[in-house]
Amino acid sequence: MKALEYPFNSEYILKKSKRLKRELLEESMPRLKKKIAVLGGSTTHDIVRMLELFLLNQGIEPEFYESEYGQYFQEAMFENEELSSFAPDIIFFHTSNRNIAAYPQIEDSKEQVEELLEEQYGHFSCMWDKLRDTYHCPIIQNNFEYPFYRMLGNKDASDIHGRIRFITRLNERFYDYAQNHENFYINDINYMAAAYGLDRWSDPFYWHMYKYCMCMQAIPEFAFNLSNIIKAVFGKNKKALVLDLDNTLWGGVVGDDGAENLEIGQETSLGQVYSEFQGYIKAQKEIGVMLNVSSKNEEENALAGLSHPEGILKPEDFILIKANWEPKSINIDAIASELNILPDSLVFVDDNPAEREIVSVDVPGVAVPDIGRPEQYIHILDRSGFFEVTGLSQDDRKRNEMYKANLLREKQQAGFADYAQYLLSLSMHAVIKAFEPMYMSRIAQLTNKSNQFNLTTKRYTQSEIEQTAASADHIALYGRLEDKFGDNGIVSVVIGRKESRALHIELWIMSCRVLKRDMEYAMMDCLVQECKKEDLHTILGYYYPTAKNQMVKNFYDLQGFSKIEEDSEGNTTWEYKIPENYENKNKVIEVV
Repeated sequence: MKALEYPFNSEYILKKSKRLKRELLEESMPRLKKKIAVLGGSTTHDIVRMLELFLLNQGIEPEFYESEYGQYFQEAMFENEELSSFAPDIIFFHTSNRNIAAYPQIEDSKEQVEELLEEQYGHFSCMWDKLRDTYHCPIIQNNFEYPFYRMLGNKDASDIHGRIRFITRLNERFYDYAQNHENFYINDINYMAAAYGLDRWSDPFYWHMYKYCMCMQAIPEFAFNLSNIIKAVFGKNKKALVLDLDNTLWGGVVGDDGAENLEIGQETSLGQVYSEFQGYIKAQKEIGVMLNVSSKNEEENALAGLSHPEGILKPEDFILIKANWEPKSINIDAIASELNILPDSLVFVDDNPAEREIVSVDVPGVAVPDIGRPEQYIHILDRSGFFEVTGLSQDDRKRNEMYKANLLREKQQAGFADYAQYLLSLSMHAVIKAFEPMYMSRIAQLTNKSNQFNLTTKRYTQSEIEQTAASADHIALYGRLEDKFGDNGIVSVVIGRKESRALHIELWIMSCRVLKRDMEYAMMDCLVQECKKEDLHTILGYYYPTAKNQMVKNFYDLQGFSKIEEDSEGNTTWEYKIPENYENKNKVIEVV
């Protein structure tokens, strides 16, 4: 039948399936009669409806057995009289990535990931083995298509915690099974899912005419994806989400409908959509994205909504919750200020286009995506590449906890009239050392992320950091800071180049979350010690102004340097003559 020959009109076939089936059955052609058991991990009715048409057209008259929805494992593994009496000629497992029970978590060790891979593979291989022994018929198994989002961006394909990497490895196990067992076949839905777009992507015309490896229309998307990696390498990622609540994290208005009537959870299809979105947002937290709320709500109602028993996100998942009747632009400015980051580090997510427009106008630099319908939220946020992962350190994963601890420090500060006494009350401990291999990635990351406390604005790749660490011509120090509220991780980096008897500071950066804690003095003390070991008598510091680093304009002055040069653009050079009887400037941090 012409209508069922490739290329065909899918919409037409779906609409006219009954008529097509009738016409096929009216044809006087011999057909093989075969029994096909379809064990599904998702709805299979329309798959069977379409499959029947194509088989009839190919000379096979099928009789189908369909498992109950999602019961593929139970029907395969436990005694099933109905399936036994059906006596299938072929068994088809219709599963997808939705049927992978668990994925690696960011905190999982390599051994735990391996164990999970074996567990998920075993879930399927035990079914294949049992049914082969029971029915001695061919088995067809879908492989797994890639998920529709990449939590780690491009790194999702290479990191052991990435879902794409996990699915790729699981598919490889399926392929090994197929290689070693006769009458076992892979239905390559991973390829089909890609080919649905690849057919347009790789139009041969553009190769033969222009030698483009993709069609012209795909080039912008390719370039955008590539740009996400590049901008992440150079510290241009966003750092935090600011989320609306009503009709963004759940369906409904908590103040009007009550928390108990919100659309969230498994009871409705829309509730499932919002649950999936909340799960996506919570996973962002695990890769270091800071979560915050700006909602026009009474705080009591906002907290009630976030405490919904079916909700995945809870109040404790957020650093700051601004639930009030202030303009959201004011709340967003306040969030940036309290986190001590710039507004252009924020992504504002709100279903209301009017609110988005106000924020985009009143808070320049904030990313304000048009998130579309609820079922599009994940797709749009994920494809936007705001939080592209090129490396994932322990400090990244603990970022939310670190900033929460900062809020506790600020609360404690309010109880002290004397600031020095407050700093002593924090019981701060620092580790300041020369660069070490285990921290090279984090150090490089910090050099690219720090904008406000970056005196020279210089950026380093990891390979450049490694070269600097190995160079006999440089002094390179990193600093970690911990106090009674928690570990802040690596928060400061100093790199100086030795020349004659002087050290030229090429980079001095510090994380803004530890500003005003005297960590800069602790770093200066250790830098002076290193200079004395190298018989260096002078330290030369440089400040190059940008729109973002005005806060450190007088940094060297506070350290006791003397300004010796300034040009018309505000670039300054500072000099510090190291005294023989140098006295440590840090009085409040215990340095190890």
